[in-house]
Amino acid sequence: MSQAAALYLRRLLAPAPLRPPGALDEPAFEARCIRCGRCIEVCPYHALRPAGFHSGRGAGTPWIDARRDPCWLCMKCPPVCPTGALRPVRDARDANMGRARVLPDRCYAFQAVLCRTCLDACPLQGEAIRQDSALRPVVTERCVGCGLCEQRCPAAAAAIRVVPRGAAAPPAGA
Repeated sequence: MSQAAALYLRRLLAPAPLRPPGALDEPAFEARCIRCGRCIEVCPYHALRPAGFHSGRGAGTPWIDARRDPCWLCMKCPPVCPTGALRPVRDARDANMGRARVLPDRCYAFQAVLCRTCLDACPLQGEAIRQDSALRPVVTERCVGCGLCEQRCPAAAAAIRVVPRGAAAPPAGA
């Protein structure tokens, strides 16, 4: 297989990136975003960064690496988007960026260690992440995918991962 074919295949099979609050679905977002960088400039937490050339058509579009710099749901990015690639979001509960998924094989709470770091980090306290009767984290439908839980997870390899809207859940060993 040629290098170009391998690169195309990796891009085709790569998971969708975590986009800012209010982002349209991936194909519409990539088509409408003009890569102006206004959303990146206005982010006070430096959570947004431009995608590299390895992203193919998505190069230059804003994305979030939740483990490194999560979204703090300040909602400053949607209003500065000149094309509507980021639709207005009035309430953080409507950010709809993705959904956190717990990886039980990595999660301390599933190993009988009392840990509630992800619950404490969640900006939607008591709504997006709760504990079950065994004090293990359970992500609810209210999760908006900001990534604060993933960033704060004390496990060496995050035991809670944000899956971007429309992407498949991460495999257990991911």
